[in-house]
Amino acid sequence: MNNSASDPLFLDDLHVGQRFTSATHTIDEAQIKAFAAQFDPQPFHADDQAARKTLFNGLAASGWHTAAITMRLNVESGLPLAGGIIGAGGEINWPAPTRPGDILHVESEVAEITPSRSKPDRGIALILSRTINQHGEVVQILKAKLVVPRRPAT
Repeated sequence: MNNSASDPLFLDDLHVGQRFTSATHTIDEAQIKAFAAQFDPQPFHADDQAARKTLFNGLAASGWHTAAITMRLNVESGLPLAGGIIGAGGEINWPAPTRPGDILHVESEVAEITPSRSKPDRGIALILSRTINQHGEVVQILKAKLVVPRRPAT
């Protein structure tokens, strides 16, 4: 299910099991190395030769780069939440590396919805997002607690 940015979803519009699929992003060697140079300058993210001698056995994107791509995909085409995607905590795993040439997309599912007891204008949606490459391999699993506003009274 994809919604356009013109019809953002409030907490009241969400239901457990609801799914969203983002557009895609192709990552290349230049992007991996540029991100690494600025934010995660480890050899397996920045140097092909050095990366071959590590447990990655080749150039791999930083997990934080994968997380940043996941965020962009969810913001632009994956999770049309009213008020934006506002995190209140979470858990992240990288079961497989992201490689140059990977075409990533994000599949998200609403796992829990908890209206706030102290702030009736919002609640928490637990969203499970899987970032998946073109081979169907999951390269990231993100369980995020997101603050989502309730629909305003009319």
